[in-house]
Amino acid sequence: MGLNDIMRQAQEMQKKMADMQEELAKKTVEASAGGGMVTVTASGALQIVSVRIDPAVVDPQDVTMLQDLIHAASNEALKKAREMAEGEMSQLTGGMKIPGLM
Repeated sequence: MGLNDIMRQAQEMQKKMADMQEELAKKTVEASAGGGMVTVTASGALQIVSVRIDPAVVDPQDVTMLQDLIHAASNEALKKAREMAEGEMSQLTGGMKIPGLM
């Protein structure tokens, strides 16, 4: 295999990765905390897309609990999004860990 073939394969892989990242940005995962009182949706691009809060959990006397629920649901949603992205990237790279991809 010559240098030109290696460069061509690298360019093809780069395009496939860019396409996959674009597709991942369209996919979402959800996570909730407090028995579904707070639900956070995150994209495969590791961005928070939405936060839903059940009005029953909004207590002006206990803002700390609401903050904790949002924090927990957000972290879980981002964890799920990262796992989804890593799974799809590993299919593309054949399981090789390439620094800087995820």
